[in-house]
Amino acid sequence: MTMKTRFTTYKADQNGAALLLVMILSAIALAILAGVMTWGATSNRLTHRSIQYTRSIAAAEAATEKVESQITRDFLSGGEQLTSLNLNTYRSIVPSSSDSSYWNNWVFDDGNGNLNQTYVQRIPPGTNYIVLDAPYAGLKGSVTTYMVASHASDQASMQDVNGGVLQELELTGIPIFQFAMYSSGNMEISCGKNFDVTGPVHCNGILYIEPDVNYLNFESGVTAVVTNIFSRDTVDGDTRGYPAGNVTYVHPDENISPVQALTLPIGQTNTPEAIRQIIEPPPPGEDAHSALGLLRYYNQCDMILTVSNDGATATSGVFDNRKILIPTNEVNLFVTLTNSFWDGREKKYVQPIDIDIGMLTAWAETNLDLCPVLRGGTNTPSGYVMDSIYIVDARTAPVLPDSNLGAVRVEDGTNLPPNGLTVATGRPLYVWGDYNELNSGYLGTTNTSATRPASFAADAITILSRNWQDSLTVETNAADTTVNAAFLTGVVDTAPPSSSLYTGYSGGMENFPRFLEDWSAAISTYNGSMIKMFPSLYATNPWGGPVEYYKPPARNWTYDANFDDPTQLPPHTPQLLKVIVGQWSTLSPGTNLAAAFP
Repeated sequence: MTMKTRFTTYKADQNGAALLLVMILSAIALAILAGVMTWGATSNRLTHRSIQYTRSIAAAEAATEKVESQITRDFLSGGEQLTSLNLNTYRSIVPSSSDSSYWNNWVFDDGNGNLNQTYVQRIPPGTNYIVLDAPYAGLKGSVTTYMVASHASDQASMQDVNGGVLQELELTGIPIFQFAMYSSGNMEISCGKNFDVTGPVHCNGILYIEPDVNYLNFESGVTAVVTNIFSRDTVDGDTRGYPAGNVTYVHPDENISPVQALTLPIGQTNTPEAIRQIIEPPPPGEDAHSALGLLRYYNQCDMILTVSNDGATATSGVFDNRKILIPTNEVNLFVTLTNSFWDGREKKYVQPIDIDIGMLTAWAETNLDLCPVLRGGTNTPSGYVMDSIYIVDARTAPVLPDSNLGAVRVEDGTNLPPNGLTVATGRPLYVWGDYNELNSGYLGTTNTSATRPASFAADAITILSRNWQDSLTVETNAADTTVNAAFLTGVVDTAPPSSSLYTGYSGGMENFPRFLEDWSAAISTYNGSMIKMFPSLYATNPWGGPVEYYKPPARNWTYDANFDDPTQLPPHTPQLLKVIVGQWSTLSPGTNLAAAFP
């Protein structure tokens, strides 16, 4: 058997096709590999760019926050006036190596071509009066908006990636008399009768809610910097038993704590002792335009009444460097220095500087001495009638020995000047009889449509009924009395009792206005705002005590809703300050904010 060997032959075109196929497949593989490598490189660049952009945004935000921190400090210590003067200073603030070595390679600009600058602008160049949001919903405040923007890039990065941030700050001033009750520190509300609080309540500490019987009713928002608790202030020395009444919040969602403190721009820490300086005369050499100087009532009032051992003198206020001297015979029309009465709480004879408000009003509306007010750049008569008086008690022993108490007392106060009246002093103040009510038919009611803007600022404030008699050293039987005015004053705070005859309790906001009579058959009607600011310096005897010097009234107290209108606020109402962080957004590189907000 013969085997045959067969040979397979391929044509030339078949060999070429195989080679071509291999080449095509190789090319495709190389293209895929190149694409993968390109994609990887692009993805890496995009990832790095994204990371760098995030870092740049964070750096720009750090720049704006550094500026905002300085604006906030200046605003809270010196008000909007100070911040508006420092715009150029804020614009030069950027993070630097002095803050951290991290910033060595960073460059900042304001978006308008200015390196190492931050964009800062007051927008608009004015102030808006608006309704505030939570936690102070319902309150109104004057708001000035500041825009702060920055662009940042890391020069050590492989890619030049610029990130920009715009932040908005709302510098807010809340008139202090928009609160029914406010305290610069802790606040206590303890009541033996039903008690309605009709307006907003705020304290910069702990709010002790402690009704003794029946109910305590909050009809508006309640805010506290620390907390509010149903308890006595046993920490500071209140030795009374646990409260037994009921508490109702009409708007429980507006019972909020903790919140930011609301403070005055006095140029230093807002301790109650420091705040007290706003009712005192300035020390020699103090700049009237300093942060504290601007808030002193002494520097704001139209008339300065000074009483020394030699008698009373009066001048115009600091607005014209007290150039105008009021003739003595005119001062004597409304000032009396010869009265005296017993204060059962202080256990001293009060030597009052008595001011007849009716006579002062009649004088103020007809005299020309304080008419050429140098406000608004004019010194021509404008029809303006004085709206404020500050009283300096410079009397010393023997006129005021240790057994006597120097004070101010206002009387015949139903009719005030047309623009209202603020009465301020560093001494205790007594309000005798009905005050600030032109329509006698509204006495004893919450109708304040016939009142004028009014406030008192003093060491302590005592209400004397229209039945008060100076000659009595025992309790007078009080008569129904109406007072329509805001009170900014001091108290004797809760402290360990000096003997077993005291409870240590301050008396609380229900005894914030002091009383000296038997009010058990009388009603105290009050429409206003109660502002607890500092410890009393002169009227320092604690509430309560072994000798009964008063019986509490039925309290018909309400917040005066007139104060919601900025044109109805008492003259020289202080403003509490708060900084609200508004809009936040990123910016494209080179965004020209100067064009949008010139």
